[in-house]
Amino acid sequence: MDALASQIQQLEYNISSIYIGGGTPTALSTCLFEKMLKSLKPLVKNVSEFTVEANPESLDEERVMIMLDSGVNRISIGMQSIDDRKLKKIGRIHNSRKAVESVHLAAKRGFKNVSIDLIFGLWGESAERWKKELEEAAKLPVTHVSCYELTYEKGTPLFFAASNKSITPLEDESVAGMYELAIDMLSLRGFKQYEVSNFALEGCESKHNLNYWDNGQYLGLGPSAFSYIGGVRKKNVSGIKDYIIRAENGNDLTDFSEKLPPLETAKETAAVKIRTKGGIDFEWFTAKTGYDFNKIERNAIAELIEKGLIKYKKDNNVPTGICLKRKGFLFCDTVSSALL
Repeated sequence: MDALASQIQQLEYNISSIYIGGGTPTALSTCLFEKMLKSLKPLVKNVSEFTVEANPESLDEERVMIMLDSGVNRISIGMQSIDDRKLKKIGRIHNSRKAVESVHLAAKRGFKNVSIDLIFGLWGESAERWKKELEEAAKLPVTHVSCYELTYEKGTPLFFAASNKSITPLEDESVAGMYELAIDMLSLRGFKQYEVSNFALEGCESKHNLNYWDNGQYLGLGPSAFSYIGGVRKKNVSGIKDYIIRAENGNDLTDFSEKLPPLETAKETAAVKIRTKGGIDFEWFTAKTGYDFNKIERNAIAELIEKGLIKYKKDNNVPTGICLKRKGFLFCDTVSSALL
């Protein structure tokens, strides 16, 4: 925390949003948690959105009040599920009761912007149970819902369990059906989809994450954190001890750095922006990157339209941009890869 605070004190950037998370900051002792938030106070003055991640098992009234007193105005709670059997399957240490209580605690104590994460597509999970979870989640005092499909990452216990057939992953069609169920059900309850995995009430979209999808600049603080400023992407050293030693000695914290050529930067911008519901506006893209989208992505556009994954946005029958079709949301990674 001292090393992190020293890095914060040296900042000269104009910060518009702050996001703390990934790991979970509420796992810190209350003393360290408060120390971390206090170190950020000089940056908070011009910040419009200040989000902190929390897990149900480590969120209590004291931490909620520390956040509110420190200027935090948005909380993202990693519920994952409101189904105890599902939580047990994925190894979470909280139960559904605690998950629901944590949301009510945050709302009751003053958070007007509460986000929750939900996971779907577990082995043995039914569409009916997922539908019930969505119904219960939509009734909670939340403004934002993120729905993530379970992935079997290489090297994880779940990956090995699937490989040796001790669990049987759901068929792709079943998972796709559950994703579409989330789109339809949350939309009916006022949560508009604004990005592949994210749904929000009007005006409650995550400003911080929208900046990522615009391929905007960001500054990462702490071990392993990435920054993207002036077209240069940097990564801090991963080891905590190494990070502390470098910070104490005033040495460079960077472990890796790259500057993409302008064309690659433009294509990367296209690959992240297409994830949003609004898609890519041609004029916006040219102003952002200096490139004509239709020229640099001509082949990809033709291929993706032929596959039924994207469509043109039009004004008076004149194409003004592209966006994902319903099928495109199901295959967003395919679309993004084609634009790179």
